[in-house]
Amino acid sequence: MTDLPTVSYDEGRTRDAAELRRLQECATEELRLIGRIQSHGILFAVDEFTGTVVAASANAEQWLGSPLTDVGSEMLTWAMNHGVAVDPVRAELDGTAYDVIAHRGTAPLVLELEPVIPDLEYVRTGVVTAIQRLAHITDPDELRIQAAREIKAITGFDRVMCYEFHEDGHGQIVADEREPDMESYFGLHFPASDIPPQARMLYLEKRSRAIVDTEDPGLGIRTLLPESQPIDLGMTELRAVSPHHLQFMRNMGQASTVSFAVVAEGRLVGMFTCAHRTQRRLPVLLRRALEVLATQVGTQLISARQIQALRRQLEARERRAAVVAPLYGRADIADALIRGRRTVLDVVPADGVYLRVDGVVSTMGVVPAPERLDPVIDDLGPSGFVSDALPIERPELAVEITGVAGLLIVPLSDDGDRLVFVRGEAAREVQWLGDQSAANRDTPLSPRRSFSAWVESVTGRSLPWGEYAQDAFDLGADIRTALLSRAQAELAELALHDALTGLHNRRFLDERLSQVLAEGARQVSVVFLDLDNFKAVNDTHGHELGDAVLSTVGRRLLGAARSTDIVARLGGDEFVVICLDVHEEEASLIAQRAVDALREPIKVGDVIVEIGASAGIATEDGRSTAAQLLGAADAAMYRAKRAGRGRVSR
Repeated sequence: MTDLPTVSYDEGRTRDAAELRRLQECATEELRLIGRIQSHGILFAVDEFTGTVVAASANAEQWLGSPLTDVGSEMLTWAMNHGVAVDPVRAELDGTAYDVIAHRGTAPLVLELEPVIPDLEYVRTGVVTAIQRLAHITDPDELRIQAAREIKAITGFDRVMCYEFHEDGHGQIVADEREPDMESYFGLHFPASDIPPQARMLYLEKRSRAIVDTEDPGLGIRTLLPESQPIDLGMTELRAVSPHHLQFMRNMGQASTVSFAVVAEGRLVGMFTCAHRTQRRLPVLLRRALEVLATQVGTQLISARQIQALRRQLEARERRAAVVAPLYGRADIADALIRGRRTVLDVVPADGVYLRVDGVVSTMGVVPAPERLDPVIDDLGPSGFVSDALPIERPELAVEITGVAGLLIVPLSDDGDRLVFVRGEAAREVQWLGDQSAANRDTPLSPRRSFSAWVESVTGRSLPWGEYAQDAFDLGADIRTALLSRAQAELAELALHDALTGLHNRRFLDERLSQVLAEGARQVSVVFLDLDNFKAVNDTHGHELGDAVLSTVGRRLLGAARSTDIVARLGGDEFVVICLDVHEEEASLIAQRAVDALREPIKVGDVIVEIGASAGIATEDGRSTAAQLLGAADAAMYRAKRAGRGRVSR
């Protein structure tokens, strides 16, 4: 293994450009229409209507233009009429036993003949036992390693690897069962061009691919068909191999390989690849059985990942709920999100976080100064933004916030509210299957010469956000929901409160009093208060000072009432106290305390005013409505005023 110096951006871009060129070049290769087969087998293409051989491999071209029946094999003719690819037919031709694979639905019908391998005739029976042993494994990593081990034991190949394909197309070797004298490839990454897109597409249709001899030049196909009608070999077993790939295999020291697709939810997520240093061929029925094993692994991977994803989603939801819950109360937004016992960094790990709500900025951890970060956030627009390579992807912005490699922006509103997670650079090493630089290739399009592990140091990137990006946007949605609910609750509360005094208003009073009376289980008395000299305050000192006096009145009434009483302002200078679970005498004491409290002078700035109040009491008699009870208390209050003011009347 060779430790290389840090790879610069320019070097990385050069290599990326070369990889893109290789992918583009690979995409032009017509794998289906390669026009050759591997030379260990025979291919016939037959017109199903006439039974005539219209194309044949070079080792059977003598039958071109003849009826297939002339070949002299009854089972070969039977295969033409009844055979299917999944269940080969055994036939004999010129004294050699063959497995005949018929590809129905093609025009012309394609028949492939592979020589039987007597020594491996019943090896496939061990696949059933292997599947049973693998069935209980739920850990994806263990599953792939154990499956590779089982396949190696069954096939006898020198090496069996399992590949995993990442979202960007590149792969990684996640299992490597090999002979003791072979170099380990476990954990190494390889570029997407090693298995180009059109090859991967074929694996979705045909789940295995055998290459018997990397030195085999192959056999051409002779045809009577027009040039515009080439034979589609996409689903065949014998399809010849791209010269580029044969060179690739020889450079790896491989003489034979056979690969099995791992498909999950319609996607090629990986492969098992068996490699041998000398020629080795597996019977078609064994390959079919191993296709089933690989399919079983794909099914188990789906289940394991679904379980992992569900468990992770539940844990992430619990973390988000713990952070967002205080927002539904009266907690300060910044305190709840970034200064509480649980913070947004418990949901999305980062070096720092920036929060902007209603123009107020709060930060925690290592974050660029707001005057530098704000313009960058605004430049990126109102939508969310995710990057773990800001210096590479947006260098013009990265220079404004040096030290930031990872940036994750979550919009909280359309008015510029944002939650931003910041990560610094995290230089890391990636181990590749062979030196990825031009020095390891004869030409930019040539396969790598060496496949010894090669270490690349990557800079300019933070740790990848991965699934945390979705966690961040889910958190943003939860915060928006909580803030909306909070705003709605505040509006609803305002609708039931007097804006000046903070006391309950007439609407709340009517609803609550009606509810209590309807329940009928509690003793209720109503104290109705009216200020005695308030009009003179407004006339003399103005409404602004009058509002300050009313606010003081509200506070004094709350002080005179019990914690269980309901104090409300009806409007103007009229107030009501609903006394629950008291007799009329107790209500009189509460009313008297309120009158006494309002008799004390009120100082507003340099002005001292004296007002006072009159109070009336009414107690429900089991038949009163809210309006009747308030009316009775109002009438009692007027009796107190007529009796000389500053009094309590029943």
